[in-house]
Formats: sequence, structure tokens, C-alpha cells
Amino acid sequence: MEDKDVLIHITDRDGVSHQVKAPTDMNLNLMEVIRLYELAPEGTLGICGGMAMCASCQCYINSNHQLQQISDDESAMLGEAFHVLDSSRLSCQIPIDSSLSGLQLTMAPQE
Repeated sequence: MEDKDVLIHITDRDGVSHQVKAPTDMNLNLMEVIRLYELAPEGTLGICGGMAMCASCQCYINSNHQLQQISDDESAMLGEAFHVLDSSRLSCQIPIDSSLSGLQLTMAPQE
């Protein structure tokens, strides 16, 4: 049976590095995986519920992965967010699939 998990490297807001396994067969996004592993204090991540209407799940993509194109909603939200870098994405807008294997990201500072 093939492994349906991908390994993702996440640096939390305290600078601590975590290697987590994210299931590709549960229709999750990156924000939900970060929550699943409790890598952010309750109530500080995904405040809008993953609708790209807040930037509490902003992260910086540190690896060379080809992610799906940024949506207009995500782009507009990042346009209003703090601590935005060229590599910024909203983790709620990145679905977990096999292409994310080895992904490296850092969670952006809390606003």
C-alpha cells in the first residue's frame, strides 16, 4: 500500500523546526495540518476558518515547490497583511497533495 502522507518541514513562530506528516487523502490544507499538530496557540491561526479573509495563517515558503497559483482573494488579503514577503502565502489556500513532499515553510509572525 502506498504512503498517502507527505513530509513537510514547518518552522513555528518561536523558530522551532518541526517535521510533520500530512495526509494527502483527507482533503486538508496546510493551515489545518499546522492546527492538527498544534504548532500555533489556539485561536491564533485560521481565525476566519480558512476563507482567505484574514492573514493569521500567513507563512513563508522556503523551498522551491511549485504551488498552485495565488487566487485574487488570497492576493488581496496578503495586500493588507503585515510582515508580507515575496514568498508569503496563506496556508489555508494550499491544499495538501503529493506535490508538497519536502515542502519547507516558516510561519509568519503573529500580527
